[in-house]
Amino acid sequence: MARPYSLDLRTRLVRIVESGKSARSTAKLFSVSPSSAIKWVQRWRREGSVAPRAKRGHRRPVLEAQAEWILGLIKERSDLTLKEICAALAKRGVKTCVSTVWNFFERRKISFKKKPACQRTRPPRRSRRARRLERHPGAA
Repeated sequence: MARPYSLDLRTRLVRIVESGKSARSTAKLFSVSPSSAIKWVQRWRREGSVAPRAKRGHRRPVLEAQAEWILGLIKERSDLTLKEICAALAKRGVKTCVSTVWNFFERRKISFKKKPACQRTRPPRRSRRARRLERHPGAA
């Protein structure tokens, strides 16, 4: 994640804007995006501070409260897809997405291996013998 701009830069920019220049022209002067300059000035007028806000920490996993239920569901039916698990969670009132469910299983080092029935749906390849016969037209 990128570091926030320095407090000195923010303060100088706000002082120039407060003295009468526009936020956009001042942003160009300091090589900052106009949206950043406008937001800093708005925050200065609203809160009296231009200091960067504290970075947010790591969010606690959303599905931890449902862990027992999800693991029980997988024991019952091990062939569920991630979308089906999301749909089952939605019925319980937990709004989530496929990547959240994926991360839940990844944290527990649970993976789902493909079954032979889930393989490609194309005809099996011909044997070597059949190919050998094709090469020699007089052999057949």
